[in-house]
Amino acid sequence: MIFSIIHTTSYKYDNNVTYCHNLAILKPKDFIGQKLLSYELEITPKPSFLNENIDFFGNTVTHFSIDKQHKELIVTAKSNVERSFEIQEENEHLKGDKNITLDKAIEKLSSFSSEIIDAKQFLLDSPFINKISTSIKEYAEISFKKERSVFEASKELMKRIFTDFKFDATFSTIATPIEEVMKEKKGVCQDFAQVAIACVRSMGLPARYVSGYIETLPPPGKEKLVGTDASHAWFSVFIPGFGWVDFDPTNNQIPKNQHITVAFGRDYYDVPPLKGVIYGSGNSIMKVSVDIRPAKD
Repeated sequence: MIFSIIHTTSYKYDNNVTYCHNLAILKPKDFIGQKLLSYELEITPKPSFLNENIDFFGNTVTHFSIDKQHKELIVTAKSNVERSFEIQEENEHLKGDKNITLDKAIEKLSSFSSEIIDAKQFLLDSPFINKISTSIKEYAEISFKKERSVFEASKELMKRIFTDFKFDATFSTIATPIEEVMKEKKGVCQDFAQVAIACVRSMGLPARYVSGYIETLPPPGKEKLVGTDASHAWFSVFIPGFGWVDFDPTNNQIPKNQHITVAFGRDYYDVPPLKGVIYGSGNSIMKVSVDIRPAKD
């Protein structure tokens, strides 16, 4: 399956901005089962400085600056991505046993292999997931038992969040603490992913935040509208001896071909699609448009 993705973010300012510096994390990843066929980043006004590099987590980050006065900034990322979950599954069969129990997983995490050391950074507190509360740990313990497989426990946690939490786009912002999301049992995909990560980490297992996209389908008989898709987020659990496994609690499904991965991080703080600083005054209006659909031959 080949997808065409167009992600446009625009900012309109009340007054002229004299200078801005931004970073964009919009380039989809390459891994077994996902192949980036093409990528283009269009920025208006034209940047005076632009540089692409790889961050600590292996994500592609574009830094750009604009030093001319402007009242509008438009950033459009255009990607073509080939997804093949079948190839991904075939590769997983060569990796090992993903059904090890929680107690065995904790034991394996005590080794000093490079893979284990790299994964254990996702056990630590992160900007938006820290000082994990008793209520979150108790919620996790319902699914995670010492003699139960980490995979099955994570899958059940995903289903419970899907069932127990209500999707409410008006409830939270990126600054809403996960404790408040946990208490009110509502939020959006990034909230559900971060609650799940907190639960998994409270059990002593590494978990990371995954940002990307998901193809949405219109109701039967209706035409899909351009630009009505959105960025998406889910979580990934590290199973020692096997590797990372993704779970989408917003949709209660193991990500397959409809999920396109852009970046990994400790939480949302590490992988926002676009962020930066501006020199100017007044308010701004941001609009985001995302369109994902099968690419035409």
